[in-house]
Amino acid sequence: MPRRLSFAPVAGFLAAFLLASAPAAHAALKQGSEAPDFTLPATQDGHEMSYTLRDALKKGPVVLYFYPAAFTKGCTAEAHGFADAIPRFTALGATVIGVSMDNIHKLDDFSVSQIKGQFPVASDTDGKVTRLYDAKMPMLDIAQRVTYVIAPEGQIIATISSESPGNHVEKSLAALQTFKTDTMKNRKK
Repeated sequence: MPRRLSFAPVAGFLAAFLLASAPAAHAALKQGSEAPDFTLPATQDGHEMSYTLRDALKKGPVVLYFYPAAFTKGCTAEAHGFADAIPRFTALGATVIGVSMDNIHKLDDFSVSQIKGQFPVASDTDGKVTRLYDAKMPMLDIAQRVTYVIAPEGQIIATISSESPGNHVEKSLAALQTFKTDTMKNRKK
């Protein structure tokens, strides 16, 4: 009987190579732009729900971060960073949502095992929302690493765009602190 060859390891290597060699993300939605509203299936601690940006903004600022794929090295590190910083985001009145083009069942596992239920992750399998936010990686069906900090009124107050997952958390927190300080100054006037 002829032996069948498996190309799965080659395909995995190729995907990892493309991810590692992809150009840095360049988000088109700039500070001051209106953040497009969306509703996506999401999961938090393995509990599936519907997530609507407009509803989340009623509670305060939202940190919306796009990431290429659950369970990859950089995306897992970034998710851990956001999860560990949730008390700091909460102290600034903000919530966090992660979005990838992974299916909801994969994100159920990711939410439980990697994020420990600290914040929801949403599934954008058709890439519609990812494209709305100019966060889709060219020629690949994955998101780029892009983070938006969105004010309760729906304006983008910061855009963080880079290959490195390490700086998104701190830059998001800094943007929120500046927003909070500016908001307090404006109230005193």
